[in-house]
Amino acid sequence: MHKNNEITITENTGFMELQDFDLGAVLTEEMAGLSAAFERIKFPSGGGTVFEVPGDDPNELDTVKEFSAVILYHHPLNAYYKTEYKGGSNPPDCGSLNGNIGQGNPGGNCKKCPYNVYGSGRNGGKACKNKQRLYLLREGEIFPMILSLPTGSLKGFSRYMMRLIPKYKNPNAVVTRFTLKKGSNSTGLEYSQAQFAVARKLTAEEYALVNAMTEQVKALSAEVGYENEEADIMVDPDTGEIIEPLA
Repeated sequence: MHKNNEITITENTGFMELQDFDLGAVLTEEMAGLSAAFERIKFPSGGGTVFEVPGDDPNELDTVKEFSAVILYHHPLNAYYKTEYKGGSNPPDCGSLNGNIGQGNPGGNCKKCPYNVYGSGRNGGKACKNKQRLYLLREGEIFPMILSLPTGSLKGFSRYMMRLIPKYKNPNAVVTRFTLKKGSNSTGLEYSQAQFAVARKLTAEEYALVNAMTEQVKALSAEVGYENEEADIMVDPDTGEIIEPLA
């Protein structure tokens, strides 16, 4: 469940709290025997313009129109299920954490896979779902969270990276502001699309700390399964977005 009241989160305490924090050590020692799955920032469906983010109450999510975070690491995520995915921790029949080579059945080159083309899945979409998994760290926090971008937001994310990298070299050198806008396809179905902008550049001290965490997250990312993903509701054949019918 989530709170109906909309709130605005303001983070301005920086990233200096990472000075004495070792993510790898915490997950291997303090969390021994417990689930160490990263919390998720939920992406809306049906043209929604608010994110759902974990709050102080673990049983409730807060809704925010925007938030800011450092992109520690990101990678493609492909997942193919022979039968319709209903959510949960069951792994896909074939999955890829690099967007190039699938592991499982059918496996192999993702770019040549017949399930990775439009028309192979439900409602004209792809049978294999393509996303981009982002590991994010918000200011004033020490544990990263995951945001999975659906297909319709990937082009905008690619454009943002192409603008950001020549100037700042790495996406983890800046705080990125995340917002949403509403789009619609040729049939009038609405979908949600992520927007990205540089909020500020990290200080040299912050970047050193954030960069160290980036390396830890990269090492841990291969162990993060598909339980962090949601089941698709319906896929827009024009955009690949999760959508809901207009009321």
